[in-house]
Amino acid sequence: MKPTGHYLTRPDGLHLAFDRLFHAPIEDVWYSLTNPSAMKAWIGTYTGRPATGAVRFRMNAEEEYAEDEGWMNVTILQCDRPHRFVADSTAPPAHMRLYCHLTEGGGMTTLTLAQYVMPDTDVASVGPGWDYYLDRLIAARNGAAMPAWESYFPAFTRYYRELTVPPRASTRTPAEAVLGADGRGEPGHGPEAGYDPAHDADLNAPARPPR
Repeated sequence: MKPTGHYLTRPDGLHLAFDRLFHAPIEDVWYSLTNPSAMKAWIGTYTGRPATGAVRFRMNAEEEYAEDEGWMNVTILQCDRPHRFVADSTAPPAHMRLYCHLTEGGGMTTLTLAQYVMPDTDVASVGPGWDYYLDRLIAARNGAAMPAWESYFPAFTRYYRELTVPPRASTRTPAEAVLGADGRGEPGHGPEAGYDPAHDADLNAPARPPR
């Protein structure tokens, strides 16, 4: 186990990104990321129909919830099956926007998951959390034992605190990134305009996990 997150600077701001490579078809990996039953094996599940643009999502690796607890409202901002989706949650304690991008080639599929970094994002907590969940995804697909959260936190925090932010990085909010300072749209500057985090992907590749 090792920390794998890296910063990406995109037109809409700074992102913390993670890459994973799967020896599987793209549709198969997409299923693991989006099917509510398959998701239970590594991160959580959701209710509702994504085609409507909104679902209720709940993580299941953090703690035991009562039936009506732990749910958060998630907006699906973009979905291009089986290549990418953009999801947005305003659930406490913080607003989170997440991008997943899949590419296929040579019998393998590359996943790049990226979280928008806001001024109040605690990267030292978010980074270990996504390493943990993505390694759970791999373990679930391989039928292997799940990793222990204690192996990630606090062990990975120093790595993420010392990550170098690329030049010209912005920490604008998603709304500012899409609308601009004058409130008008900036064509090509938002995730709805075709965000592609895999473009810069590096394929050499207790606090609570990110919520």
